[in-house]
Amino acid sequence: MAKRRADGLSKEVIVRAAAAILDDGGEAALTFRALTARLSTGYGAIYHHVANKSDLLAAATDDVIARVVRGAVADAEPREALRTVALALFDAIDEHPWVGAQLSREPWRPALLEVYERIGSLLDALGVPERALFDAAGALVNYVLGVAGQNAANARLLTAEEADRSAFLASVSARWEALDPDEYPFVHKAAAHLREHDDRAQFLAGVDLFLAGIATLR
Repeated sequence: MAKRRADGLSKEVIVRAAAAILDDGGEAALTFRALTARLSTGYGAIYHHVANKSDLLAAATDDVIARVVRGAVADAEPREALRTVALALFDAIDEHPWVGAQLSREPWRPALLEVYERIGSLLDALGVPERALFDAAGALVNYVLGVAGQNAANARLLTAEEADRSAFLASVSARWEALDPDEYPFVHKAAAHLREHDDRAQFLAGVDLFLAGIATLR
């Protein structure tokens, strides 16, 4: 018989263990059997804190996002703080791809409220007028989470042969360069940039474009 843990089991411990399983193997790997084995406990002890897998996924997502948003630089100038929060969310979703999927699946969860509150408050501090605050926050949040989620999803879809990112981008770039420049003029020009572009830098450039537009609202 497996040895049972002697210490108390809190929801926080369960959620962090679930996140570790999700990081290692994705959503398919998160089962209550795997969780009981990792925590050396029984099903009853876990069900005392979480109702089901969906509840566990949501709680793990809330935990990751809350730590990222609350841990971001608080004393920075609003514009720089917005860039810091945005990049922290991008990195967190890149590190935990299941977070992006869960945010899309259940956007009403506390995790998204944390993101809206943090970004909305910083835009308010930046001087965005109240009449435009809701739209500005919505546009920026959708950009941040949308690009971060898509980036994480793309990384998960790479096959073993495409695991070398630079080789994969070179391959895609070559295909773009081979397109008819009259039919695809922009894509043909962009091919050279695709080969060496950095996802984080491009993401942050997009944030700066949003902030430049938002600045005109003042």
